[in-house]
Amino acid sequence: MYNSVKLDKGLYNLSGKSFSEALAELDPDTNYTDTDLSGLDAYERQLKRFDIKVSGENCDTVEKFFLTTESAILFPEFVKRAIKAGMNSSALSEIVAARTSTNATDCRGISIVAEENKPYSSAVMEGENLPETAIKLSSSLVSMSKFGRSISTTYETIRNQRLDVLSVSLMSIGAQIANAIFAQAVGVLTEGVTADTTSGAFTYSELAKFWGKFGSYDMTTIIAKPETMAEILSFEQMKNASGDFMSTGAVKTPFGAKLIKSDAVADGTIVGLDRTCALEMINGSDIVLETDKLIGRQVETIAVSVTTGFAKIIPEAVRVLEIA
Repeated sequence: MYNSVKLDKGLYNLSGKSFSEALAELDPDTNYTDTDLSGLDAYERQLKRFDIKVSGENCDTVEKFFLTTESAILFPEFVKRAIKAGMNSSALSEIVAARTSTNATDCRGISIVAEENKPYSSAVMEGENLPETAIKLSSSLVSMSKFGRSISTTYETIRNQRLDVLSVSLMSIGAQIANAIFAQAVGVLTEGVTADTTSGAFTYSELAKFWGKFGSYDMTTIIAKPETMAEILSFEQMKNASGDFMSTGAVKTPFGAKLIKSDAVADGTIVGLDRTCALEMINGSDIVLETDKLIGRQVETIAVSVTTGFAKIIPEAVRVLEIA
């Protein structure tokens, strides 16, 4: 049971396993089916074991983690989960079709290329060869980039801080790291794309025309600067989109494309994509922390980093519109 699990900092250093995965092997969730603890994962059960409250009215301070040598082992995972929650709040999930993990410093993705002038809609006459769609290795390597932050602090600074307040601060840092990763994704999406241009003033009609150019693919997502997004939202036809925002927090065009604002897009530019098939995210590492310093309360800086890269899967699933 969770009360008898031996916690050791070596759980952070097992090859191919995160701390949470290692802990789950020692204390499987299946042991708690149909019990009061069924909704908790192995880490959350350890918080319960040491009576550490990370949120709510009676939220503890950082010092609660360090009342015993075993409970101190849990603190780096608290930091990691808060940062990860901030990263997961970004719009990356709205543009990524698939995620791949690798231990390499670079890798080669795949591309899908249909035989020229032979669309899927063309019938094949008897005796003719079937049109070919090739799945090939990409012609260029995907370089993995490291994103991160060095957080300057000391144990004395944070020991009396409420855990929910510290969590909010860490989530904010995670969100900013994710925004930088999102900018890299936008750069990969737009690289090599020949932009369409509006024929005049930017109107809803021009936006709808852009949507119509996707042909076999569906423009599920639109990315633009906040200023450009404000122009779109001012269109008379967008008034009915407010209903989606009130019920789901998302804003969509009448033809179903979700709007995402980002400073990663150039001024006067709109990126449209079919999120189901446009982009692959390649993760070179999970969030990396200096766990020993956190456990030993020898904190001067908390170095946080993650390695990732992106590759286009189907280039035709991405288009760019430049506003004249």
